[in-house]
Order: sequence, then structure tokens, then C-alpha cells
Amino acid sequence: MQVILAQALLGLNVGVFYAMLSLGLAVIFGLLNIINFAHGAMYMLGAFIALIGYSFLEQWLGISLQIGFWASLILVPLLVGLLGVLIERLLLRRLYDLDHIYGLLLTFGITLILQGLFSNYFNVSGTPYPGQPESLSGVVNLGFMYFPTYRLFAIVFSLVVCFATWFFIEHTKLGSRLRAGVENPDLTQAFGLNVPLMITLTFAFGAGLAGLAGVLAAPIYSVSPLMGADLIIVVFAVVVIGGMGSIMGAILSGLALGLIEGLTKVIYPPAASTVIFFLMVLVLLFRPAGLFGKEK
Repeated sequence: MQVILAQALLGLNVGVFYAMLSLGLAVIFGLLNIINFAHGAMYMLGAFIALIGYSFLEQWLGISLQIGFWASLILVPLLVGLLGVLIERLLLRRLYDLDHIYGLLLTFGITLILQGLFSNYFNVSGTPYPGQPESLSGVVNLGFMYFPTYRLFAIVFSLVVCFATWFFIEHTKLGSRLRAGVENPDLTQAFGLNVPLMITLTFAFGAGLAGLAGVLAAPIYSVSPLMGADLIIVVFAVVVIGGMGSIMGAILSGLALGLIEGLTKVIYPPAASTVIFFLMVLVLLFRPAGLFGKEK
């Protein structure tokens, strides 16, 4: 039982990253109808900006400057969100009237460019992030296991971010305006709301969420140019299972599938890497809109 509980908690630790990344994808697809394949690259970029800010600024710029973990939690999502603004304004905006495949191909190309750029300067096998705060080092005694303090912080912080985002979109006036702008942009603009700006900020917010997940992941996993590519396929499967565009579906599916993956490592380890895709096939067969999606 102790092994099962320990593995479930480790699975939940993976699940919160699935949930955060799936949430960003669901926000962008649900509100903008864009399949953003560059989402994994935004996650990777967030981790690298945190790493560069902590370890390489002094070496590259010759100035004594180090951006710590807490500052990165604020600055990195803003910087990645700014890149999202540029991508939406300069590139994606030209494709809104075309088939979804064009947006998918464009964001896939952006992913390859960013991966290639960072692969030229950093180790593909990964670079450790040394900036974990001293206050989050050590372990916590949970009774059935000793669990790293930082991982516990990552779980709690990610859950707060996920459910705060859901509440903002579903239960605030600004969130209702965002949803109205997507469902009926002409009517919303007639009421004096700047729909293009809302679309840009929504894409930037989704990209910023991916960047934030990258910062949280940096102290746990090695920072690698391929870390986003390794995760994005799984995240797409999570979004499909939860329901494309469903905010709560992305959160709950991400958490649940992380737990299932963790428990599978105890019950039947060889299936741990494929169980999510097996569940995706079952969902597509019996409920194509996803567990929380709306049937058309």
C-alpha cells in the first residue's frame, strides 16, 4: 500500500504538468480554435529562460546579474507571453480564415526552429537547473513516505494556477467577454469590445501558462531542447481525452492521467508509457467529443 500511495503521489506530480500544459492548449483551442503545436516549445522556452537567467547572464553579458527562481516565476511567463503576442499578431492572424491544418503546420515549424536554435547552444541530453530555492530543499514526512519539498510545492502551486484560471474564464465578467468574443465576434465588437486584442491576449496567456510550467519543471527535470517535444504528444492525448476546448476537462484529465500513469508503473510497468494513448483510443471510440466535451 505504501508503494502504491508513493507512486500515486509521484504520478500526481507528473499530472499537474499535464494539467497545466493541457490547460494552456485548451484555452487556446477553446477560445481561439487554434491547434497550437508550438505549446511544447513554449514550455521548453520557459525552462531555458529560467536556466539562462540564473546561470548564463553573467557569462554572456559580462555583468553580475542572476535571476532567481522566484523572480523567474513572474518574469518568464511574461516573456513567453510576449513571444505569444508576436506569433499571434505577425503569423497566426493571417491564417484564421483557412483550414486548421495551416495553423498546425505553422506552429509545428515554430517548434522545429526553437528546438534547432537551442540545440546549437545547449546539451540535448539536458542541463541541470541549479536555482532551486533553499527554502524548498529537503523532504517532507507524509507518514507513508518522505516526499521532496519542492515537488510538493509544484503540485500545490500548479493546482492553484489551474483552478484559478478555470474560475477566471468561467466565472468572471472578463472571462465571459472572452467567451462571447469567440462565439460571436461581430456582435461583441458592436458592443465596443476590442475582439482582436482579446484574441491576442488569450493566445499570450496560453503561451505564458506553458512558460510557467517550464519554470516549475526546471528544478525537477533536466532542461533540454527536446523536453517539450517529449511531452507535447502526451499533452495532446490528455486534451483529446478531456475534450478539445474544455477547460475543466483539461485539468481533471491531466491530473487523473498522471495518477493512472503512476499507478500503472506499479501494476504493470511496461504499459506505463502507453496507457494514456490506450485510454485515448477508447475515448475516441465511445465518446469522440471527449469526457467533458460537448457533442455536436
